[in-house]
This record gives sequence, structure tokens and C-alpha cells, in this order.
Amino acid sequence: MKHRRIPRRRLVMAGAGVAALAAAGVTLQNANASEPAKPAVQARPLSAPAAATLASDLTARLGSDAAGSYYDAKARSLVVNVLDKTAAKAVEAKGAKARIVTRTLAQLDGARTTLKKDATIPGTSWSIDPVSNKVVVTADKSVTGARWDKLSKVVDGLGGTAELKRFQGEYKPFIAGGDAINGSGGRCSLGFNVVKDGQPYFLTAGHCTADISSWSDADGQEIGQNAESHFPGTDFGLVKYTSDAAHPSEVDLYDGSTQKISGAAEATVGMKVTRSGSTTHVHDGTVTGLNATVNYQEGSVSGLIQTDVCAEPGDSGGSLFSGDKAIGLTSGGSGDCTSGGETFFQPVTAALSATGTTIG
Repeated sequence: MKHRRIPRRRLVMAGAGVAALAAAGVTLQNANASEPAKPAVQARPLSAPAAATLASDLTARLGSDAAGSYYDAKARSLVVNVLDKTAAKAVEAKGAKARIVTRTLAQLDGARTTLKKDATIPGTSWSIDPVSNKVVVTADKSVTGARWDKLSKVVDGLGGTAELKRFQGEYKPFIAGGDAINGSGGRCSLGFNVVKDGQPYFLTAGHCTADISSWSDADGQEIGQNAESHFPGTDFGLVKYTSDAAHPSEVDLYDGSTQKISGAAEATVGMKVTRSGSTTHVHDGTVTGLNATVNYQEGSVSGLIQTDVCAEPGDSGGSLFSGDKAIGLTSGGSGDCTSGGETFFQPVTAALSATGTTIG
């Protein structure tokens, strides 16, 4: 992601499937067969950011009667998992689709707690999949022998609440030596320009700022110094600009144009997103999971956004966005942009809240 900040010169800087639900209406049966049937409830069309906002509102209203949600991009509607017909009516009254499931969020969260306690193994990840109403556990190619046996046993012990998948890549933070935003022999990507107390800063990955404290552009000119660094546990870092250049709120699209960023938004499963990074530039994909945990060799990180967007070393810290809204910072994942893979992102909203910054 390239942010244009210096007049007459561009810094080489970079920001970092949902199953479609059949559009079946819910028909309410009348006790008197001679009365006409009521029309099917129609969900109102929503943008992905609007669906995320509605999902948060409905989750707060329904409490334990809600069991996750996802965005049906084809129908442009929000689908909310609920436990009974009463909750379903409340969802439909707000313009979303209701889907009755059997597993509660408490059961799914209980499975995640068990995995954290008994199966925090490097090379694994897990997240709640609202489409299958299960916790999906993934192991990369490094998980073999006794570690695989242990993981399989824990997942089997959770019954049908969790399922285990194998991924042929290897989970790792996407940091590499090279150019873009550089320091101490490492390269990452700039995420989003932000403001704190009227001063310019930028966000990037915490595993980048954990190893690098001073940042330079491709010409070796210093552009910033670390202000905060958070990794593992979470994965975001805050860097204070030391240069006097302009710092527009834009993401480089690597085609001569930029995407203006006007604010931040929460992700929702099924949301279409775009990632920009200094190694592989711009790629699109879909959010496949929320509140994901990934166990890197360097430590565990939780609360992440899981996607099927590809990324490679050097893309760390880069921007994940949807339209003009900032969504996440590239953390790490598995695979590459030739064969594909999955990538995890630190939610921007959490990073902004923790650092007291705003998009700008």
C-alpha cells in the first residue's frame, strides 16, 4: 500500500467463500386455512459495512439468543443465526434474514476455550464459522506426529462442535528483508495513516514494530519512530512520523490510483475486502471468520479477522479495506499469491481504540 506523503516524490510504502444462503422466505402458517397466507419476509439490501453495523446491534439486542451472523454478498443481506422462532421474528423485523441453528455461541466459545487450554500448538488456528455453526480448527504442515495426535484428540473430544482441517502451507507472520518501510534489515507495509493529539502517525503490524524501532523509506530517509508495539496477543504497532511530508488518508491501488479512506468499520463474515501490500500489491477476497486465533511460532494472537485473501512476506502491516472503510492490518497466514492461501488481519477498530487514534 503506497501512501503519498512527499510532494513530487512517491515513497515506496505499502499498506497492508462465504456460502450464499438460498433466498427462501419464511412463510407463516395460518390456523384458518381459508385465510390467505402472509407474504414471505423480505430482507432489506445492505452494504457489507451496514450489515456489520446491523449485526452488532442485533447481537447486543438478542444476547444469548444470537449465535453468530454472516453477510450473503450475492443477496446483499445479513444472515443472523438464532436459537428459536421468537428471536427469528426480532431479526426479520430489523430487515435481516434469520436462520435457526442448534449450537449456541456459549457452546462455540467453550470449544475455543478448550482449544486454547489444551491445544495451543504452533502451526494451528481456529475460529467460529457461522455458516457451519461450528469451530473450524486448522493445522498447517508443521503439525505432525505427537502434536497432530494431540490436536486430533482434543477436537474429537469436542464432538460435533468443532471440525479439524489440514492446510498444506505454514503459518507465519509476513515479514521479509527488502524495501518499502524498512528498518534493521526488515521490510513491512504501512497500514493506515492516523492522527493522535493532532499529530500524524501510522499503523502497521505489531510483529514488525517488535523487531524494528526506526523506519525509513526506499531511499533510506527516516520517516518514523515507534510509539507503541503490541505482539503477541494482538498484532499492531503505532509509528509516529518524523518527516514533515503530507500524510493523506489513502491506500495505493498500484495502478496509478488510490482509494481514499474515510473511516474504519467492523468486519463481518462474507464481506468482500481488498488488501494492499508492498510485495504482492492488490488482491481481493472474502472474510471467512472472525475472532480467530492463530498460533505462530513466535506466539499466539487472538481476535483476528480470517480471510481467503492471499499475502506474502513483506505484506505484513498492510491495509485491508472495504470501499472507503479501513478494516484490518495484515498479520500473517499461510500460502502465497500463486497457489492461494489464507491470511489473518488485526482489526483496525481495536487498534484505533487501544492507541487512541483516528483515521486521518
